[in-house]
Amino acid sequence: MGVESPCIKICEFDKKTGLCIGCLRTKDECKQWKKLKDKQRVRIIDERAERNAHLKKRKK
Repeated sequence: MGVESPCIKICEFDKKTGLCIGCLRTKDECKQWKKLKDKQRVRIIDERAERNAHLKKRKK
């Protein structure tokens, strides 16, 4: 596996956004991580800042 998982072992999903509050992936992305191509993994990781902003915005 070329691109490491961003999992930090805080597997709790926000009900409003569907994002894990630890790694900022969706449940499907977490389940499929090992099957994803590196290009897809990099895209998910690159979107972390945007996903984090979205998660924080939804929590207000």
